[in-house]
Amino acid sequence: MKLNFTGKNVDVTEALKDVTTKKLGKLDKFFQNDVEGNVTYSVERNWKVIEITINLPGTILRAEESSDDMYTSIDKSVDILERQIRKYKTKLQRRYQNGETIRFENVMPLKEEDNKPKIVKTKKFGMKPMNIEEAILQMELLRHNFFVFMNADSEDVNVIYKRKDGNYGLIEPEF
Repeated sequence: MKLNFTGKNVDVTEALKDVTTKKLGKLDKFFQNDVEGNVTYSVERNWKVIEITINLPGTILRAEESSDDMYTSIDKSVDILERQIRKYKTKLQRRYQNGETIRFENVMPLKEEDNKPKIVKTKKFGMKPMNIEEAILQMELLRHNFFVFMNADSEDVNVIYKRKDGNYGLIEPEF
């Protein structure tokens, strides 16, 4: 696997490159051809974040993990990529393709139950009309990433969410 390393707010050391190359080398057994991957290391608010993108013909595998230790983030992201490869393998086998991008003999099939997400919790709550600023304040007080509210101006149900860049996004329905 050919890897390109970049760092945001962090120096990419040789030790970090070596560990990442070694861990991702375990995934080489799944690929028939030499594939290219991009690894981006970053530090955000004392969290060590790694983002790995592997370009395969016809699809892209991507994992992003954060923890307080970069090496833990690397381990978690490799596990995510391995799960994605298994999912991709199952998808290809269902389409009866020949699997030119992955060696199927090295991939354990997914259990059918693990493949289907299910609703595990339902929550109901009363909505009072509020403006966008109130919704942002309420979301911050609850320490959530998003908040559903009834917009007092338009009387529609809106969703306010916190973006990765620290700003906010607003989802408004269009009828």
